[in-house]
Amino acid sequence: MKIIRADEEHIESLSKLFNLYRQFYDCPSDIDKARSFISERIHNGESIIFVVESGSELAGFIQIYPSFCSVDAVKIFILYDLYVDESGRGKGVAALLMNKAREYAIANDVKRIDLVTAKDNSPAIKLYEKLGYQTALEDFVNYSLNL
Repeated sequence: MKIIRADEEHIESLSKLFNLYRQFYDCPSDIDKARSFISERIHNGESIIFVVESGSELAGFIQIYPSFCSVDAVKIFILYDLYVDESGRGKGVAALLMNKAREYAIANDVKRIDLVTAKDNSPAIKLYEKLGYQTALEDFVNYSLNL
C-alpha cells in the first residue's frame, strides 16, 4: 500500500470512492456530483486529499480542509472525510490515512485537527481515541444552519 496526495490523475477513481462515502451517509448515488465536488476541491486547492493505493485501486481517502482558530490564533485542519473501501477495511488503511493527516499537519505548522463523527460510529470512535483524539465538545454545543 502506498499513500499519496491526490491530484488530477486521481479524480476518476477518487470520485467513485467519494460516491460510496456519500452513500454510506445515506445520500443517493450521484457519480457526477461526486466527480464535480472532488474535481473542484483539487483544482481550486481548497482541500488536501490523501489516498491509499493498493495495487491499481484506491483503498481509501481522507480529506482535510485548512481553517483557523481565532481564539488561539493558530492554523487548524478540519478532518471532514475519511473513507475506506470494503476491500481495505481491517487492514490499517484508516489509521494510515489518519497518521498521514497528522504528519502533514505538523509539517505545515497546524496546531489542531478537528473532526466530528456520528455517536454510533463505534469503529471510527475507537480508531480516533486510539490515535489520541479527545472529545472536545464538553463545554460547547454544536450547531448548524442549513441554507
